[in-house]
Amino acid sequence: MSAALPTVPVVHSEWIKIRSLRGTFGALIAILVATAGIQALAAAAIGRQEAGSLGEDPLLGAFYGINFGQIAAFTFGASALAAEFHNGALRTTLTAVPNRTRFYLSKVAVVGGLAFLVGQVAGLLTFVLGQAFMGRHALSLGDPGTLRAVFGSGVYLTLMALFAAGLTAVLRSAAIVLSVLIPFVVMVPFIIGQAAGGVAEFLPDQAGQLVLHGASTGRLGPWSGLAVLALWAAAALAGGWLAVRRRDA
Repeated sequence: MSAALPTVPVVHSEWIKIRSLRGTFGALIAILVATAGIQALAAAAIGRQEAGSLGEDPLLGAFYGINFGQIAAFTFGASALAAEFHNGALRTTLTAVPNRTRFYLSKVAVVGGLAFLVGQVAGLLTFVLGQAFMGRHALSLGDPGTLRAVFGSGVYLTLMALFAAGLTAVLRSAAIVLSVLIPFVVMVPFIIGQAAGGVAEFLPDQAGQLVLHGASTGRLGPWSGLAVLALWAAAALAGGWLAVRRRDA
């Protein structure tokens, strides 16, 4: 069992891979830029007009940018795994790290760790920069639910990156994963929500974003909603692990 656990040299090599891949590293930085930047732009444009200018729930509105940041998180997670399936890279990796479980867990640990660090910074900056433009409607870090939402937004972005990473390990293509996930979080919740009532509440983005709500009115609360998203991510990662273990490099 211990032989399959991530080790410092393997984790370090995975960090070097991500740092050296411009597209993957750029997607990691884009999580921060898209989430905080778009929030600040939206708040600057309409924030002072009225109390509900960014939505009926002011706390959720304070994290409007996460709708764009999650796409960057998908891209980061997907591209980090997809790089192993181009030009025989996985064969080279497995030559250096023959234990596939150790390789996979190390990859996932680096993807998750980096997404968490950037996600936490993005969550804090998103809130602070956005509220700077809200005038008398601004929330403060001491308001009920704010610190939970700041922390939860970083966890949400992390789980979305891991969800994409697991699916990419199964499908071996970032393009396919992104072409599925982006419409999935943009359109499907509205379609299913209208057609099947509360089923949409258990979709990854809908459940996970409950941690950003000031109050929950459905069957899930902030943390149970985040737990549902964690189950989606865990299922994808488990599928990815099976695929990496069983398929030819």
